[in-house]
Amino acid sequence: MSVASRDVAGRRRPPGLDVAVVGGGMVGAATALALARAGFATALLEARAPQPWCAQDEVDLRVVGLAPSSIELLDELGIWASVRDARAGPYAHMHVWDAASGAAIDFAAASMGQQVLGYIVENKLLQWRLWQALEAAGVRCRCPADVRGFEAREDRIQLELADGETLAASVLVAADGAGSPLRQLAGITTGGRDYAQRAVVAHLQTARAHESTAWQRFLPSGPLALLPLADGRSSLVWSLPEAEAQRVLALDDRAFLDEVGVASDFRLGRIVASTSRAAFPLKLQLASRYQGERLVLLGDAAHAVHPLAGQGVNLGLRDVVELRDTLLGARVAGCDLGAAHVLRRYARRRRSADTLDALGFDALARIYAWQSPALVAARGLGMGLLGRLAPLKRRIAEHAAGR
Repeated sequence: MSVASRDVAGRRRPPGLDVAVVGGGMVGAATALALARAGFATALLEARAPQPWCAQDEVDLRVVGLAPSSIELLDELGIWASVRDARAGPYAHMHVWDAASGAAIDFAAASMGQQVLGYIVENKLLQWRLWQALEAAGVRCRCPADVRGFEAREDRIQLELADGETLAASVLVAADGAGSPLRQLAGITTGGRDYAQRAVVAHLQTARAHESTAWQRFLPSGPLALLPLADGRSSLVWSLPEAEAQRVLALDDRAFLDEVGVASDFRLGRIVASTSRAAFPLKLQLASRYQGERLVLLGDAAHAVHPLAGQGVNLGLRDVVELRDTLLGARVAGCDLGAAHVLRRYARRRRSADTLDALGFDALARIYAWQSPALVAARGLGMGLLGRLAPLKRRIAEHAAGR
């Protein structure tokens, strides 16, 4: 380990930055913005700047369901109103039903004393609004920037960039996605499983209004969700085995609309029209640890989960809040922000919470894949029982909301 840098009086020189965040997606940008707003000297490094969002553009095929906890963070960061007013679809109800057993369960915001359960927002819109706020918050953006390596030292972590420059910070945050090069450089392994499925996505116009409701049907092949968009359409997220996903992508428009109608039980009536389609691979992935020397993981670099519960980005934004609060506590206590015991606090709390959630989503995916008559009957009985146990149902809804 290198000797710490010192000034002419022999005192340690602090690094130029408190935190360097690598990865400028939704979670990485939110991390940089949250830390800068909390008074930390922060840099954001990203290989490619996001494409500007424009109201005249077609709605991004990739959308997120923002829980109340995420909305509270975005409001604190000063961007939620601009996201909501641009193009965000509120939903006050969720209806979930099982194709095999016929059992169903409903969640309503009013039962929790809330006006909405959440909002459906385009990835592109959210990322763009976060990026627009970075400069005013004092975030030092480096884009394009490619981190080729790093070295943890006594009082800092030194980053080596592809252009030959170096950058020093007290803490390095890896928010560089599920394939995280920084996680690999740190020697942190991952566990999980490949679902051998893809999520087929498109935006649909339906004969019936979506009624500000998120609709989800569990099919033998995987869950299908219809999520309410602000313009009155619904966003389709249909999890299918790889071969089935490829077949559905290759269908002509009329055949595709008919198949979606059947798969959704025509809950919103006939499917009238669709945008282009795309598909994304699904997997469960958890980092074996969220901490290295002066380094932490968050967002997809730390965890990737099944989309059936729509919680992926919400988990990442909860990582952001935990890291910000941990570093604020360290600053108040006069601790080195990158000290092992400081980062361990964040890593233990978030990995524990994320693991419970990820395995819970995985268990749901497995349970709804059961097809034997006895297991289907048991599943339907359990779903019906949950619907009648108001306190338990409320607790599940509160957990999804981040309460």
